[in-house]
Amino acid sequence: MRNIAKILFVLAFIAFAMPTFAQLTKEQIKERKELSKMTKKEVESKASKDARKEAKKFLKEGWVITPGTLPIEKQLDKSWNMQYEIDENLNPKYIIGEAMSIGEVYDAAKFQAIELAKQRIAGLIKTEVTAVVKATEGNDQLSHEEAASVEEALSASEHLIMQSIGRVLPVVEMYREKTNKNKEVYVRLAYNYDMAMQDAKKVLRDELKKKSEELAKKVDCINWGVCKID
Repeated sequence: MRNIAKILFVLAFIAFAMPTFAQLTKEQIKERKELSKMTKKEVESKASKDARKEAKKFLKEGWVITPGTLPIEKQLDKSWNMQYEIDENLNPKYIIGEAMSIGEVYDAAKFQAIELAKQRIAGLIKTEVTAVVKATEGNDQLSHEEAASVEEALSASEHLIMQSIGRVLPVVEMYREKTNKNKEVYVRLAYNYDMAMQDAKKVLRDELKKKSEELAKKVDCINWGVCKID
């Protein structure tokens, strides 16, 4: 595969991105509550500060931009602002995934990185939906057996969720050249949270219909706004 791309990739959700409710700590919940009380100007100031700090790290590691794209700090500033956007239920407005890929050809490495980032987004959507299902089970809207069936269907549908992902927003793109002249490309993508949940809902409903029309209807009636933190 030397003529196309010799891919070495690193896939990880951004540690600094908004985590899902299933993973939230008390500290993170507190941070979201504080964010909800901040003015838009205050949030932008906080995002800019974090972006500058992260930009220094990337630049020190040798990352550069392609011609025609925004400076690294500007890209990261946009990314942090999107990561800090939350709705009235303290849910993030965007699901954000990142990936890196190495290849001999820049475009091939970039394409692979984008596909990997989409895979990561699909995995994060699955995690969010699992949190919804568990919360529903806790509220007695679904029995333990029904919740288990839904989670099983969800696990089998992750590739379909990825295929259903619509227009993602490219937020960050940069690269650095390795000693062997290969290009390592880094991308960060954002996907609308509400759209993601609707995608998952449709995929899950269609999958459940194969087993139980009644369960599919129950899932359709679940409150997909996820969890409101009091």
